[in-house]
Amino acid sequence: MAKIDMVRNLGVVAHIDAGKTTVSERFLFHSGKIHKVGEVHDGETEMDWMEQERERGITITAAATTFEWKKHEIHLIDTPGHVDFTIEVERSLRVLDGAVVVFCGVAGVQPQSETVWHQADKFKVPRIAFINKLDRIGASFTATIADIRERLGANAVAIQIPIGTEDAFSGAIDLVRMKAHMFTGDVTDTPEITEIPSELQASAADARDQMIQALADLDDALAVKYLEGQELTVAELDAAIRKATIGVKMVPVLGGTALRNKGIHPLLDAVIAYLPSPADVPPVSGVDPRNTSERLTRAPKNSEPFAALAFKIAMDEGRKVVFMRVFSGTIEAGHEVLNVRTGKKEKIARLFQLHANKRERLDKAVAGEIVAVAGLKDATTGDTVCDPKAPILLERIDTYEPVISQAIEAENQSAKERLDFALGKMADEDPTFRFNDDADTGQTLIRGMGELHLEIIVDRMKREYGVQARAGKPQVVYRETILGEGDGQAVFERSISASGSEQMIYGEASCHVRARPRGTGMEFNKALPASAILPPNIVAAAEQGLKDAASSGPEGYPLEDVEVTLTKIVLKEGSNGEIGSRAAAAEAFRRAVAAAKPSRLEPIMAVEVTVDDEFLGAVIGDLTQRKGNVQDVGTRGVKRVVSAHVALRNMFGYSTRVRSLTEGRATFSMQFHAYDTLQT
Repeated sequence: MAKIDMVRNLGVVAHIDAGKTTVSERFLFHSGKIHKVGEVHDGETEMDWMEQERERGITITAAATTFEWKKHEIHLIDTPGHVDFTIEVERSLRVLDGAVVVFCGVAGVQPQSETVWHQADKFKVPRIAFINKLDRIGASFTATIADIRERLGANAVAIQIPIGTEDAFSGAIDLVRMKAHMFTGDVTDTPEITEIPSELQASAADARDQMIQALADLDDALAVKYLEGQELTVAELDAAIRKATIGVKMVPVLGGTALRNKGIHPLLDAVIAYLPSPADVPPVSGVDPRNTSERLTRAPKNSEPFAALAFKIAMDEGRKVVFMRVFSGTIEAGHEVLNVRTGKKEKIARLFQLHANKRERLDKAVAGEIVAVAGLKDATTGDTVCDPKAPILLERIDTYEPVISQAIEAENQSAKERLDFALGKMADEDPTFRFNDDADTGQTLIRGMGELHLEIIVDRMKREYGVQARAGKPQVVYRETILGEGDGQAVFERSISASGSEQMIYGEASCHVRARPRGTGMEFNKALPASAILPPNIVAAAEQGLKDAASSGPEGYPLEDVEVTLTKIVLKEGSNGEIGSRAAAAEAFRRAVAAAKPSRLEPIMAVEVTVDDEFLGAVIGDLTQRKGNVQDVGTRGVKRVVSAHVALRNMFGYSTRVRSLTEGRATFSMQFHAYDTLQT
């Protein structure tokens, strides 16, 4: 078991097709963890181990593994690049200390690279950028760095420069050590370290100067030495880069081509040199569950009380396995832990170290490690698991609301039971997947982040649980709002017989509603006349009535972006005002909404299509036909990039259409942008 400062918890993140999984596979091969290189296009990678991943050549679940590099223990998570599986990236970044962000040297910063970058910003994750595919036609190291600076607002600083371009790419100059790394491209060869070729010495000196200037801006001591013309040592430069990277003030940039085995060794060295160990990151903070106003911290030390975050649930042959990051303390198989959300103690049956879908038994897990645990029956994504004697509640992982739904039905009653069981297991694993039985139609509805997401869910249920189910067409998940303002007033009067006596229920309530800006959510206020002296329980009941009614609009969809103000409550002597006020407020709210121009909202997607010039007109024409709002038409390398906002209901079947329009030469990405009023 490595010392904590010799551990790295690392994620590889990127846009789909930028080469994340290939980078991860090369890490494993060069470290000796695997002895055969699997390729994504052959469906033979270690990290993409699900059948669906191998068939489609994409990563769906975040796979975890552990390997060694130069006596350091590296826990690696290879994450998906497709937007439908964005939660997998989010929850991985929440528990990692550092990330390698892979960019395609031809396409530069792509939409999903922006998404993962902003997710990493949210968790303040230190990053190294790796510009991949430098051997491709049109690849440019400098243009991609400029793109990272401009589109991501990142302080990207090259710590090496490539030798040769496109087909002639053969090595990289290390600007810290001022040596050339020459790559043969053979997977078993280590780079040959030589002197810098004479024709590149001037450009290398220039690039080194730019790197030092960027570091001097962030480090006063280094700036003084630089301005005085003193020679800076390798150790000083390494320390300055490490400090700036861990402080999220700078992103070191390296380049290579993972598929051709060029640039991986220096990248692994940079991971160890510049990304933090668990001991370098600030103590994790949380609250005391018994008193949530009291902040607590846990330092990454074995001597501290045990605290861990469950960040992923997986099913292994029907048994539940919880992936967790140990932030502090130690844990052994057989120990009891507290799940703070449920307030219950559970016993850890077994501990494993991970390698994709294979597991090695562990006796003990220590601070800073990422491990899998069997035995925690009630744990879900985002749960804090800790020492029962020292409870702490860590910040949960945000989940995303589904935007697409689909009806699914089993063939008969026994298949329905299997279907419900499988759906429950899927929802346990994936917090962005939901299902429910529709009260009106009796159908089972599944909801998720996109067409591919639901397709994979249905496919996995067939293969893993033997569930034969028919899936309907995907449907859009709508919301409702109001466009104006309105008032509502209602009286609720009822008499009921209870145990032989008559009880009068009475309530009268008024409220005012008005539209709020898009995306700001619901707001509940009260503006009752000062003269009205009302018992607190009556006011609370009326407010609850408003909240109950606000859960859905006139068409039955969730309501959002409405400000609701309770303006009046009237009671009658001798009647039950609590039930009456609640019912009257709910009806008053419904009337106010009906008077305030209710409108349906639909998910609008941000669509980006990368296409050759000759097909640009056809792509724009098609998006316009789909009532898309074209935001921008730009250039990226030799390709054109069209950005548009389009209603999700108009995007079904788009991947087939765009392929036929462009002879299969366009790529597109689509991610949720906002809920907005129906586009007609």
